[in-house]
Amino acid sequence: MILTIIILLVIAFFAYLQHPRFGKAPAGERLALIQKSPQYKNGKFENANFTPDLAEGYGYFDVFYQFFFKKVDRKIPTDLIPSVKTNLKELSIDEDVLVWFGHSSYFIQLEKKRFLIDPVFSGNASPIYGTTRSFKGSDVYTVDDFPEIDYLLITHDHYDHLDYKTIMQLKPKIKKIITALGVGSHFEFWGFPIADIIEKDWHEKIELDQNLTLYTTPSRHFSGRSFTRCNTLWTSFVLETKDFKMYLGGDSGYDTHFAEIGNKYGPFDIALIDNGQYNPAWKYIHNLPEDVINAMKELKAKRVFPVHSSKFALSLHAWDEPLNRITELNANSENPIPLITPMIGEKVELKNEKQEFKQWWKGVR
Repeated sequence: MILTIIILLVIAFFAYLQHPRFGKAPAGERLALIQKSPQYKNGKFENANFTPDLAEGYGYFDVFYQFFFKKVDRKIPTDLIPSVKTNLKELSIDEDVLVWFGHSSYFIQLEKKRFLIDPVFSGNASPIYGTTRSFKGSDVYTVDDFPEIDYLLITHDHYDHLDYKTIMQLKPKIKKIITALGVGSHFEFWGFPIADIIEKDWHEKIELDQNLTLYTTPSRHFSGRSFTRCNTLWTSFVLETKDFKMYLGGDSGYDTHFAEIGNKYGPFDIALIDNGQYNPAWKYIHNLPEDVINAMKELKAKRVFPVHSSKFALSLHAWDEPLNRITELNANSENPIPLITPMIGEKVELKNEKQEFKQWWKGVR
């Protein structure tokens, strides 16, 4: 009886892994292209510099125990996350704006083009629905709230950045997809036309029109949607017009690439930088707030939007700690840089350097 139960559980587990939400590993011509990438070594993508899974002094058992057995007050919000509801469909196409949806999902309208970055609107950041739920109040937007999207940008294929349910619901509204090498395999598997998928290595240029250019730039992270890691690439983006530049950072740990990007493409009018879901144990793949302070200066950013927080609990820190710490560290640093800290749904005027934001997270329990 016990053996039968074990066999049935194993069968059920492997059957579950066949669900399309897990995507599909690169193969054929796509894999052949990947293998030519300077970032692809020893059968997988690698960061520019050595990046261990865990920082020095930490072990897998200790991290596992701390996460699942040690009593830690993670301070999950019990109040609703505050928000406003900007009507995206009624925005004038002439407005240059950004609207954030929590974590690393946001909408940009620039030079009469609409961009959507790493959208997650299913209320979940895990392949097992219901296990990593969004905070109450953070899901005020649904797919129905969106106009047609000229460019869907995906930084990497982790579930909190590439959500199958959201993507499938958005499918009729997406004109083009721009992502890193290998990630297009998931989209092709999900029925998107190959002609609508643009996959790029780091340091590549995409001319969107005569006054709008996108560059793919490095980050320090990893990828994977099942047991195989790093079979697709992770990236950040630089979005540039003739008189305006944005750094769209995906997940990243601190490294030399921030200074390199700042020197090559900066200064930036706005930089969006990963600041949340961090832990000293995995500082090489997610910035600590202290790292963000260094990165924003090395990027030569005029204003900084700290993202990757306020929607999911993927680490052990309090939900509001990332915003509290980056605000305090920035205020106490030499030459503080203005921070962009809108509520979910609040309209950010991209070219208004004097726009001010409230510390909306204060007082939320």
